[in-house]
Amino acid sequence: MKRSICAIAVLALGLPLALAANDDLVSRQNDDDQWVLPGKNYSATRYSSLDEITADNVANLTQVWSFSTGALRGHEGQPLVVDSTMYVHSAYPNHVYAIDLTEEDWPIKWRYTPVQDDRAVPVACCDLVHRGVNYVEGRILMTTLDGHVIALDAESGAELWNVRNADPLRGETMTMAGLVVKDKYIVGVSGGEFGIRGWVAAYAVESGEQLWKAYSMGPDEDVMLAPDFNEANPHHGGPGDGTETWPGDRWRNGGGATWGWYAYDPELDLIYYSTGNPGTWNPTPREGDNKWSMTIFARDPDTGLAKWAYQMTPWDAWDYDGINEHVLLDLNIGGRDVKALVHFDRNGFAYVLDRADGTLLSAEKFVEHTNWAERIDLETGRPVEVPEKRTRQGVNTLDICPSAMGAKNQQPVSFSPRTSLIYAGTNNLCMNYEGFEVRYIAGAPYVGANVRIFAGPGGYQGEFMAWDPAA
Repeated sequence: MKRSICAIAVLALGLPLALAANDDLVSRQNDDDQWVLPGKNYSATRYSSLDEITADNVANLTQVWSFSTGALRGHEGQPLVVDSTMYVHSAYPNHVYAIDLTEEDWPIKWRYTPVQDDRAVPVACCDLVHRGVNYVEGRILMTTLDGHVIALDAESGAELWNVRNADPLRGETMTMAGLVVKDKYIVGVSGGEFGIRGWVAAYAVESGEQLWKAYSMGPDEDVMLAPDFNEANPHHGGPGDGTETWPGDRWRNGGGATWGWYAYDPELDLIYYSTGNPGTWNPTPREGDNKWSMTIFARDPDTGLAKWAYQMTPWDAWDYDGINEHVLLDLNIGGRDVKALVHFDRNGFAYVLDRADGTLLSAEKFVEHTNWAERIDLETGRPVEVPEKRTRQGVNTLDICPSAMGAKNQQPVSFSPRTSLIYAGTNNLCMNYEGFEVRYIAGAPYVGANVRIFAGPGGYQGEFMAWDPAA
């Protein structure tokens, strides 16, 4: 509770900046000549109304410009465009470039390369990726693989502040874009395959001061549950579950990394994100629901307190890392207007929840061959599992669909308000999976499974689909 009081006090002192920053971003995100947030807007629709490229002329596109980032590893996320400048990020070593869009040849205005601890490289899973930067009030906010959070002057590239958020020697890295909300930069941590305990943290945009930090599992004060947590859906879990759903102290290395995509509802004043797989991939030593891994969280960005949480895959036995993005849509479902959250999980189910209180509205298979569970019980919120597809130590469980790559991996979906459909690339991959015992050593892999992935029914590896979230 002390952390909550401190966060509220800081909010009161910084209120003018918070309002100005949020108003500026909300205004810019509605301008399709700019792309100022990782998901285009706080709702993470990743949609633009620009219409010069059409089905009739797309075949005539030719390359007129290209740019090398100077890094050869995984590039995820997208550039930002703010006014007449494009900000481009790279994989490790996490270069950031500002490119002038007013000149014909798009020259580089500045480049920034952080000084990093290269001991982060061998503990980065999977690949040395980076998912983007944020902009607010003349600042570029970024994370680095070795666990630092940095603010740059957007005009000059000068470093304004640099703070440490994670420790690579413990297997902790940072690959996420995070999200600026009001006067705070919300970030998470990577390292679920190295026995970390995941968290999200808020940093003051102005100073880099850490304002709050909420863990994915552990005692309630660490997870930072609000007094009315899950009030509308107590069957989704409650106080004590962050430790009581784990054998002994397994929660201390419980995983639940937070390296995915974040969204924000300014009206409800809630941020949304998910936690990843529990540690280890071998489920046998950690029997129980393993809350709050594999969970969608809604938190107050000022205090960090969790208003609600919904766990998609209790006692995950398949590495269905639950960090995929959330799209915030206002839908009419069954004749009722709903402030909805839509999430396409790697476990093969598309979830629609009421984003105000976490009520589960629907959960349907979006990849037909999903076979680890028959369905999601909407009354309990729990999957109805197929017992022979549950993995365990020392047993090679065959032909599980989807694979650990997910029915949809972390590449985000897009929602078109013109068609009211969600568009997504999906995987047609299945797997054989065998758990084995592994011991925790700080900074060493904490996986504990042999996995063989192969093409699913039909022999192809993926599809592109359109999905009606209100159906």
